[in-house]
Amino acid sequence: MERATCAVVGAGIVGVCIAYELSKRGIDTVLVDKGEPGMGCSYGNSGAISSASVAPLAMPGVLASVPAMLGKPDSPLFLPWRYLPRALPWLTRFVLASRSSVVERSAARLAELHRHAVDRHEALANEVGVPEILIMRGHLHLYRNDAALNGDAAAWRLREQHGIAFTRIGRQQILELEPQAPADYNVGVYIEDQATVRNPFRYVQAIFQKYKDGDGRFVHADVQDIQRSANDGWTLSAANGAIEASEVVVAAGAWSGRLLRPLGIKLPLETQRGYHVQFQSETAPVSRTVVLTDHKAFFTPMEKGLRVGGTVEFAGLTAEPNPRRAAILARIAKEKFPGLEGQPFETWMGHRPCMPDTVPVVGPSDRHPGLWLAVGHGHLGLTDSVGTAITIAEGMLQARGQTPNGF
Repeated sequence: MERATCAVVGAGIVGVCIAYELSKRGIDTVLVDKGEPGMGCSYGNSGAISSASVAPLAMPGVLASVPAMLGKPDSPLFLPWRYLPRALPWLTRFVLASRSSVVERSAARLAELHRHAVDRHEALANEVGVPEILIMRGHLHLYRNDAALNGDAAAWRLREQHGIAFTRIGRQQILELEPQAPADYNVGVYIEDQATVRNPFRYVQAIFQKYKDGDGRFVHADVQDIQRSANDGWTLSAANGAIEASEVVVAAGAWSGRLLRPLGIKLPLETQRGYHVQFQSETAPVSRTVVLTDHKAFFTPMEKGLRVGGTVEFAGLTAEPNPRRAAILARIAKEKFPGLEGQPFETWMGHRPCMPDTVPVVGPSDRHPGLWLAVGHGHLGLTDSVGTAITIAEGMLQARGQTPNGF
């Protein structure tokens, strides 16, 4: 039987960062996952480190978008009719979270979570030996015209309220930043102090390797159950054995709910299935993260070609990937960047673990001493991974009466 002071369940970017941070601070840690570290949602991440993303997904007026989600399979947000009964409780909470008072509160919490995200990732990339993996060129959001930009005015006001600097630019300035920018986008917003990870999987693997180099442990196991043990610790049960730990961090992404529900913790967690297509080439037509706002699509230069990520599909954890969703992204990419026509590409689908108000649950359980949650990061798991790890590690040390020494 494996034993550790702390077991971290889930080896995506959030779980790996937590395990590494705990291990650095002298806490005997075992990381547990049924798959290889970084092979889940983190593998297909768009790569954007987006500390400016303080506007929650549920904004005032979101209720009007629900009929389009149901009626248009090509919509950036798609909810099949068959999944509506399952999604309805979450969607109800989502609509309630779009009230102005809730939006303001969510934005404030997101701004605090994102604080220092870019600096922390820059420091971490250097620490684990992959400084070249970051692109520090900002993010460019493109709109067709002023009317389209005005449609997002509330989100940009929230950013402004939280001290985020950005610049509205016209067509000429867009071309100075991105010479191949599609011709039908005449207005842009440039956020200079954002970053992009050129290979999210390699980044997770580098952090994981550094964790192992520092005597961190990893166990391949599909954790089915977490229960209190006789010594007031925790027992993690899997088909290939059990793990005993004094404390447990649940960072299992969209699968966290099934581990927490038997403990009486019922989070309103839903999977938003995201897709990407990655064109295989030596170069990309953009040099930084570029967002085509009308399609909710992120265009990211990767180490090998262009990754186009986006779309939200509600279909649960067990449904097969929907090839039509990836095909939509491929079509948009080829329309906007004709040079991609004929280039081979790969497709991917992953599960984003989302809360109705977009705010993840990070910290100790109120009901179970020694149980910690790092759940519901949605589209911002990469952005908030280092900050989440620091929050968990410092909270754990403070609970023991020790002085945190993190950055």
